[in-house]
Amino acid sequence: MIADAFAEDEDACVCWKKAGSGKYLELLRAKTADAIMVHAPAAEQKAVKEEWATGRVLIGANEFFVVGPANDPAGIQAAKSAPEAFQKIAAASARFFSRGDNSGTHKREMEIWERAGIVPGGDWYVMTGGFMTATLRRANAEGGYFMTDSSTWLMERNKLPNLKLLFRGDRMLVNVYHALCQPEGRTSGASVAADFVKFLGSQKAQQILRDYGKDKLGVGLYNDADYARQYE
Repeated sequence: MIADAFAEDEDACVCWKKAGSGKYLELLRAKTADAIMVHAPAAEQKAVKEEWATGRVLIGANEFFVVGPANDPAGIQAAKSAPEAFQKIAAASARFFSRGDNSGTHKREMEIWERAGIVPGGDWYVMTGGFMTATLRRANAEGGYFMTDSSTWLMERNKLPNLKLLFRGDRMLVNVYHALCQPEGRTSGASVAADFVKFLGSQKAQQILRDYGKDKLGVGLYNDADYARQYE
């Protein structure tokens, strides 16, 4: 919807490619993408510093939820923080699914394990290499924990009868999105991409973001840039 609104105003075409944040950054660096939307702040800042990305604009935020079997075998509902929830999972050797794909989700997961003082491994720790929805469905089918973004959970939860939202609310689980684009002249689409990134921060685009999902779910799937700014 945001791309459609931009295309109408600018007589442009936006073509999407599905990937995780790590892959998106690789595509931008390789000049095979003109603009990206990602949630990997440290990697984003490094890209801008190295001058192969520019125009970093705050878009909005959602959050991560830790979901798992309804009987919560590791007892993470009693945790006071995300690292404590992960410690409980490891202590119980409860099955945990990781995307393991260098995506923004995977990067954040690894930050939490590091804060918990744990290097995850063993039969209980399963790296799928899959996207968010595919890994959620595997956790549902095989009875494991998974850290999912709230938007995907809200869209998929009615199809996941074996999973329950068990932990949320830690500041570490807030997921902030930025857009970046190619420096001027680096690709043929760099100029249009820069205009698109600027548009994402506009009031028109922000209102589309705030409203997205309300018609079907009764609640927006994302928080806007004003909300996200407190977590930068």
